[in-house]
Amino acid sequence: MTPSRQTSTRRRALAGFLLLASPLLTSTAGSAADWPERTIRMIVPFAAGSGADTVGRTYAEELAKALGQSVIVDNKGGAGGLLGTAEGARAPADGYTLLLTSQGATVFNMGLYKTPGYDPLKDLSPVITTGILTNVMVVAASNPANTVADVIAQARAKPDQLTYGSSGVGSSLHMSGVILEQRTGIKLQHVPYRGAPAAVLAVINGEVTMGFFNAPTVVGQIKAGKLKALAVTTKDRSVIMPEVPTMMETGIADYVVATWLGFAVPVNTPAPIVTRLNTELGRIGQMPQVKEKLLVQGFEVLPPNSPEAARKLIEDDQAVWLPIIKQSGAKAE
Repeated sequence: MTPSRQTSTRRRALAGFLLLASPLLTSTAGSAADWPERTIRMIVPFAAGSGADTVGRTYAEELAKALGQSVIVDNKGGAGGLLGTAEGARAPADGYTLLLTSQGATVFNMGLYKTPGYDPLKDLSPVITTGILTNVMVVAASNPANTVADVIAQARAKPDQLTYGSSGVGSSLHMSGVILEQRTGIKLQHVPYRGAPAAVLAVINGEVTMGFFNAPTVVGQIKAGKLKALAVTTKDRSVIMPEVPTMMETGIADYVVATWLGFAVPVNTPAPIVTRLNTELGRIGQMPQVKEKLLVQGFEVLPPNSPEAARKLIEDDQAVWLPIIKQSGAKAE
């Protein structure tokens, strides 16, 4: 066959392929252009009433207005966000499942679970990182400890006997206790609950000695005198409780746990939908009423950022935290 006839044959074959493929390409492009045409499900992999749930519902309300479709929050708590995140990773990549992501579910769980059931960098497409939640170290009002130093003294007097509650293995609440052990040399017993509200109640009732919780989850109980706030885990003091010192101010060097939250969709979700979600969620986070509402509850909204930046944060955090988790010996139960 001459080169000219070969070229002609290839062109006809390519034209035939494009003709066959064009309905699929048109359908994909059309579905992305028409999106959303129905209700969007937002999976929040934490219990209702938790700090992450508050953030998710705030964004869901505004996102529904922006997209002209309902955004229904579906709480799938348990295992430090693992159960809900795994469900989100398995969802259809059609733009109708939006997952609230967290440092715990995308970073900590990768070091704690041998088979978590998902890979956040392969099974999910990060959309945006929305902000940072302050964690607070608390004890019951009846506990004689009034400072972090008092708790450390209690732990040294009773090795392996002091307990702390969390929303589950792999949560930032769990890791806050792990870091306290590493930085001070004390030994604590971790008691995971299905959600933060149950763990908070356990602290109040004296079932566990203390806990580390997102500020929105415990600010009401602190103001009511049911809990005592001993320190916050972030680098700077919290806007909603400026009288409470940071862990570093209490004398614990290099102690910072800044819990971030964001959003992701199942991998292979059409790029135009990811871009639209990134734009809308970034815009919502900068709305004065949203920033004020969340800041009052201890959530500091970050400036808008790209899906690429959200992915890099996960990669960078895994590089920092996975060695810490390995050193601690902490494993999922």
